[in-house]
Formats: sequence, structure tokens, C-alpha cells
Amino acid sequence: KGMIKYFELPKNVTVRSSEENTVKFIENLLTKAVQKRLMSDVPVGVFLSGGLDSSIIAAIMRKENPSLHSFSVGVKGSVDLEYARRVASYLKLDHHEYVYNIRDMITALPNVIYYLESFDAPLVRSAIPCFFVSRLAKQHVKVVLTGEGADELFSGYKYLSKYKDDKKLFKELLRITQELHNTNLQRVDRLTMANSVEGRVPFLDIEFLTYVFSIPAELKYSYDKQEKWLLRKAFNKYLPKEIVNRSKQKFSDGAGSMELMKEIAEGLISDNDFKKEKNNRIRTKEELFYY
Repeated sequence: KGMIKYFELPKNVTVRSSEENTVKFIENLLTKAVQKRLMSDVPVGVFLSGGLDSSIIAAIMRKENPSLHSFSVGVKGSVDLEYARRVASYLKLDHHEYVYNIRDMITALPNVIYYLESFDAPLVRSAIPCFFVSRLAKQHVKVVLTGEGADELFSGYKYLSKYKDDKKLFKELLRITQELHNTNLQRVDRLTMANSVEGRVPFLDIEFLTYVFSIPAELKYSYDKQEKWLLRKAFNKYLPKEIVNRSKQKFSDGAGSMELMKEIAEGLISDNDFKKEKNNRIRTKEELFYY
């Protein structure tokens, strides 16, 4: 038969419950998903950006593990480093961080692109801090849990706030979740394994996925509320308010690699070079630089 899918995401809303019960189910099922992924014969840690998703995973893990290692990276003064320190202090984690600079990024870039197998600009930008945090984690653990998948499940991206129709929002969330293997999961899987670390993603647990895609899309609207408000409500007692209410920030932005890589590309790629090479696949100077 060739390749066949072993799992299909729900295509219809099958769960209609009160907001209170929905929030309880989210809390219970995600906790169960994290607990499942703590089973290991080797030490397990957590990637911690200080954002909502990774902080929730860390908070659940901390209840199960009194000596939890957390890992954070960024350029000097980056917001992710600061927020990760606050979360680590609040949860009393054994926290590790690595501060990188432009030279580190340029040195790591050939390896990052080799393992990532892509010159897609947003993917490369986020792969750089992922490479560094995986290398850092390797010194202490063999397995890490990460927060990937929450934005796709709970409408976390800013562009999704334009959707004001249940069916259209549901369709878009379904699409970006189904494409994760070519986006965020491609980055996490390849850059962790490049450093011999196994990445696990509790938000994409099959039971949890199935439930979240079975609830009405209207509970995921963000045009009149803060993005991922349902997830925030489910875990508002686990973390300080400043973390629960922290707005969505791209990994590459929060860690500080986004603007730096754009500047490097602008300085190295001339307008003439870009005009010669520009096509449907190479859209920007930055992508030409990676290519």
C-alpha cells in the first residue's frame, strides 16, 4: 500500500461543554501527556524560553521532578533569557543558560543549515537558538520536553486574529498543525538530534490533540481576547501572572537571532546578486544568504 497515515486529526467538533469543564479537561490531559513523556531511563530536562508554552510544560514537570534541569539561550539582554530566569527562579529549577553573539551564530550557521536541510528564513532563524539550546542540554540530559504545538492548537499566532468565522479558523488551525513536520517540528527534531538529544512534544500527544481539535473553534478566537486565552486560563495558577499574560513572541525574536541575521544578510548580499537569484523559492536576501 505504500505510506499511510496512522492518525487523522478530528475534522468535526464533537465536544460541547462549559468553559469551566473545557479548561479542566485541558489541564488534566496536558498533565497526563507530560507525565507520559517523563518515562525514561536517562535524565529528562526542559527547553525554557520563559514564554507561556514552555513555562507550562516546566511547571507540570516540576511537580513530578524535584530536581528538574531547564535550558535557555539568547543574545545578551534578550527577553527570553530574562523571562526564563524568572520562571526558573519561581519553580526552583536547576537552570542553565548560554549567551551567544554574532560570531557564534555565523560559526554555527553551516552546521545548522546542514542538519535543518532548509534555507527558509523563519525556520533557519529559529533553528539557530534551537541548535545552541540543544548543545547546552546535551551536557546535562538526554531527553528534553518542549512547548511546540501550542500555537497551532490554541490559535497563538498573531495573523490568526483576523479569523472571525468558526469554520475558517478551524480549517487554518488544521492546516498549520498538519504542516508541523515541515516547520517547527522539523527544526526541533533535527537540531536536537544533531546534538544527540531526544525532543518530546507533550502538546502533540494524540489524546490531547484529539480533544483540543474536538472543541469549538469559537473558544480559540483571539480577535477580541489575548491569544491562547483558553490555555492561559487552564494554567493560571501554575505560574506568575507576568508569565501567564506574556504575549506570544517568536523563538528567534525572543532569543535575539531574528534581526541580527537579517542585518548580516543585508550586508553580505548585494542588490544585483539578489536580482539575479530571486525566484519563487528564494524570496529575500536572507534566504539567498542561507542558500
